Amino acid sequence: MQKCKTKLLIVTLLLLAMGAHGYAAETTSTIDDQKDVAVTIYNEDLALVRDLREIALGKGRLQLALREVSARIRPETALLRNLTNPEKLVILEQNFDFDLLSPQKLLEKYVGREIRLVRTHPETGEDRFETATVLAANNGIVLQVGDRIETGVPGRLVYPNVPDNLRDRPTLVVDLINDTAATQALELSYLTGGLGWRADYVAELGPEENSLDLSGWVTLTNQSGTTYQNAMLQLVAGDVNRVMDEMRGRRELLMQSDVAAASAPKFQQESLFEYHLYTLPRPTTIRDNQTKQVALLNAAQVPVNKEFRLQGYPAYYQTRHEGLAQHIKVGVFIEFANEKQSKLGLPLPKGVVRVYKQDTAGRPQFVGEDRIDHTPENETVRLKLGEAFDVTAKRKQTDFRKLGGDSLYNYRFESAFKVVLKNAKDESVKVTVAEPIPGDWKILQESHPHTKESSETALWKIDVPGKSEVVLSYRVEVNF
Repeated sequence: MQKCKTKLLIVTLLLLAMGAHGYAAETTSTIDDQKDVAVTIYNEDLALVRDLREIALGKGRLQLALREVSARIRPETALLRNLTNPEKLVILEQNFDFDLLSPQKLLEKYVGREIRLVRTHPETGEDRFETATVLAANNGIVLQVGDRIETGVPGRLVYPNVPDNLRDRPTLVVDLINDTAATQALELSYLTGGLGWRADYVAELGPEENSLDLSGWVTLTNQSGTTYQNAMLQLVAGDVNRVMDEMRGRRELLMQSDVAAASAPKFQQESLFEYHLYTLPRPTTIRDNQTKQVALLNAAQVPVNKEFRLQGYPAYYQTRHEGLAQHIKVGVFIEFANEKQSKLGLPLPKGVVRVYKQDTAGRPQFVGEDRIDHTPENETVRLKLGEAFDVTAKRKQTDFRKLGGDSLYNYRFESAFKVVLKNAKDESVKVTVAEPIPGDWKILQESHPHTKESSETALWKIDVPGKSEVVLSYRVEVNF
């Protein structure tokens, strides 16, 4: 309490001594003052920046212009701390100047003010100067030159100076009171948009399709308007709750590539609250308008299960389907366990897994991709790679009857189906037929035994020999 009173007294005395407009000349800090920078990037276009600079500050009330901050800084989150003399610096206010210098902006700032108009004689090359007043700068320029109005003016416009509220780079201006004139360590922390990351995975299936080699990359994107030189980089994987602005949009990220060497040190992982934190054990430079890839993981010979799956729909069991689709695609899936026994066993950030397989000449060919969510250790990763070419299916409703019911909640239906599975391969395959059956149901007849995967799913696992077909038929009663 005594410290607060002392600090308040210092502020009051300094303000009285300097007067209401007792500013010193603006002190400018550039990236050359930066001694350390740390960037923590979250999944959803959000990052925390900690920028440490050593700045020579004068004594008294002054304005500190911090250049090369993010152009997408959220200024309401900015926090400036004096690490050298924490009690000797008082923040009065801060302003983020994002109105950047350009010919159009400069012209707009001079509306109602005088400039000089320079015309060059086409034959002699002599310059002729006139004083003009800018009347408007919307969709062109309107000038008053003497007693006449001119638009579309040929020649050059000469301005006496650059207005103080125009900056060539995004700048955070802090109005502060400093008690000691000296070089001091100031740390600026803030949240910003324009920085994001995602995980990208590349997998190569083995020749027998029972294992894969998996590589993981972290893909960083920087459209924040500034470069982070030799930054300590950390990534947070998880869904962090945020209060979103109503009008905040999203930007597409189209940038040049900067791929890290495969032998570089990989991220170190630890738990953080209910998320996972990945730390790169070396500094890295994240340039503005750049995509950078950094190695995340490598795992070889990860065991894989391949599945052919025919997926049904609940609507099949609620009405008659005279025109039920005859030809149905059979999906191709692979899955592997994220566990140490499978040579993985670490939290996998969400991202896209792209899968390749070598052809007979040893050239890798793309065979499909799928997106995974954040996957903790000891969970299963399941990927849909596409639809089978040589394994096909036909489904037909062979019978349908309404057994009873007169309202939405007591209907009883009985229906029968025939599913023809064909295999054009030389080798045998196993096809999983998954039928999501709504309501209270029971299988009355079936050609192959089923298992109950859940309260609403019946599974049949059918072996289909090479160059042959197998017919699955079943009858089911459904009660709503």
